[in-house]
Amino acid sequence: MTAWPYPYWIAHRGAGKLAPENTLAAFRLGASYGYRMFECDAKLSADGTVFLLHDATLERTTNGSGLGGQRTWSELSQLDAGSWHTPQYAGEPPCSLAALARFCLAGGFALNIEIKPTPGLERETGAEVARQAAQLWSGAAVPPLLSSFKPEALAGARASAPHLPRALLLDAWSDGWLQTAVSLGCCAIVAHHRLYDAPSVAKIGAAQMRCLSYTVNEAAHVQALQALGIDGIITDRLDLFAPALRGAPGGPPTHA
Repeated sequence: MTAWPYPYWIAHRGAGKLAPENTLAAFRLGASYGYRMFECDAKLSADGTVFLLHDATLERTTNGSGLGGQRTWSELSQLDAGSWHTPQYAGEPPCSLAALARFCLAGGFALNIEIKPTPGLERETGAEVARQAAQLWSGAAVPPLLSSFKPEALAGARASAPHLPRALLLDAWSDGWLQTAVSLGCCAIVAHHRLYDAPSVAKIGAAQMRCLSYTVNEAAHVQALQALGIDGIITDRLDLFAPALRGAPGGPPTHA
């Protein structure tokens, strides 16, 4: 298996629940906790800009409404993506992938980009996210890891930028999941933490892929996953797990 260039601890949506998700404010806060890798959710605006948003719709995390993918980036960039969280983040705008790339490259941070297509645009979104990511991270020592629950999105990413690493996201061991990951040239499986056991970890390792786990917020779950030899953990609990204070990756969690 090739060397794995990514940090063990990955901050979910920038800073977990401590800041408005998928905003630059969240990534800045995550960095202040010592995290060197982040996870984000990416989709396409109506005019083809890759921007960060988890939901298909805007209501939960902005003062906008309707499908995010039906708005232009000019419209999206004027929204308030912070007030829903706490007043201190009022006026925090949505974040484009280009802005996040500048932040990550300047600080030497790694990134897991979850391709989160607007329904019906899976392959197109995967292809464009990969194309823009390849351009933004051109020449970078550590490329972004592209992941998705949607095989069609990963197929689009592979066609557009085959050199970027890909991972299949899973919330269940569905029929043919391993064959799907292999056929898409994935280097990792990113599964819900409750799915993993010794046989599944061994099966993924035998296929020359890494095991990452989401969203792991309890110390007992971290310890169980580490005992299985998991390669990376995505967490909301930046206040509980402090990677900058840890020893070698995979050691016991440090309580802040």
